[in-house]
Amino acid sequence: MAKVVKEPKAKKKSEKQKADSKKKVIAPEITPEVPKEEEKVAAKPESKIKELQAKRDRKTVIMQGNEAVSYGALDAGVNFFAGYPITPSTEIAEILAAELPKRGGVFVQMEDEIASICAITGASLAGAKSLTATSGPGFSLMQEGIGFAKITETPCVVVNVQRLGPSTGMPTSPAQGDIMQTRWGSHGDSPAIVLYPASVKESYELTIRAVNLSEKYRTCVVLLMDEVIGHMRESVTLPDLANVKVINRIKPTVPPHWYKHYDENQKYLSPLASFGEGYRFHVSGLTHDSHGFPTNKSTEAAEMMDRLRKKIVYNIRDLVQIESHEMDDAKIAIFAAGITARAAKAAIAMARYEGIKVGLLRPLTIWPFPDDAVRKMLRDKDIVIVPELNQGQLIREIRRLTKDKSESEVVAIQRANGQLISPQDILRKIKEVC
Repeated sequence: MAKVVKEPKAKKKSEKQKADSKKKVIAPEITPEVPKEEEKVAAKPESKIKELQAKRDRKTVIMQGNEAVSYGALDAGVNFFAGYPITPSTEIAEILAAELPKRGGVFVQMEDEIASICAITGASLAGAKSLTATSGPGFSLMQEGIGFAKITETPCVVVNVQRLGPSTGMPTSPAQGDIMQTRWGSHGDSPAIVLYPASVKESYELTIRAVNLSEKYRTCVVLLMDEVIGHMRESVTLPDLANVKVINRIKPTVPPHWYKHYDENQKYLSPLASFGEGYRFHVSGLTHDSHGFPTNKSTEAAEMMDRLRKKIVYNIRDLVQIESHEMDDAKIAIFAAGITARAAKAAIAMARYEGIKVGLLRPLTIWPFPDDAVRKMLRDKDIVIVPELNQGQLIREIRRLTKDKSESEVVAIQRANGQLISPQDILRKIKEVC
């Protein structure tokens, strides 16, 4: 439950009221004003929901990363969650179980993660904005369902709060071992959109962005988080809802008999009808034609596969986000994501205090990988250091993009024991290579 840091001005209260108000803790949702005594009886649940949704003033709150994901999902318009509790993502399910019904949404606890990914895909086909949250073995179980959502071009979001693996591993310890799985976990050629926050505030913002991108590009988007980000608490000022950009799926404007569920267009953004709206279409995990019916024709299969690929690669500029920190004059570059990038920033501050010019390149979009930005920004750097909480996943991408650099010029810091890489660990490596 988030604590209010800044409260709005109120009328003068008695000493007892002042004491009571200091104990009050509210969630960071948009809370309705308390009706006057004579209005309490007359107030209906429907009016309270409208008040809840219409309220515009937001507060600065202390919240966890998982809380931020939950409220980001609500502000993005998510109205269906299906999931199975699993550490360290369970808070997302707990909060949405309490909050979705207040907003007319639906929460369902499923029997497992396979059922969860299938449920959110089905709900999306019926018109809902849907999301699930999981970790570790649960994310592994979802891979076939994620592939199904991609091939059927059905919008949905999967939040994966990473923990140390494989298998059950260390459920309460941080790791970054799912980076490659988010891209290559589902079989076949299935391009991915994966976002990676490094703070509680970014957890809120990137959850909204994940929902928006899923709706815009009709695909399953993954929000990849670290256990530490999911459980750490930071001060966050929630934006005015009027300033929150929310994207909804494109709806068909043609008569039902003209509708193609997988229509071609230049930007690969096609309308999406929902079941029950009068449009006839077929949904199948088999290779299909523009109406969704299974096909074995090579030309139709090629068209379908090209559409899945091109709607990612043709929109790279819209999808990729990357942060450059102190890179302009840096001789040594650090490439890091998530919680490890925060340690890198602290190490950079210490190194620069000692006169060592170091910078950070941090991907907020981990897939599609920011190839062009990485090539351009690492081209003139003497050394690239890649710290990560795994046995070497990001560094493979960096070596792929910096083939002109020798093995000694692309340096790894790897840890997969449930412990974080500290700023001091990174600073030591900086001093070793400079």
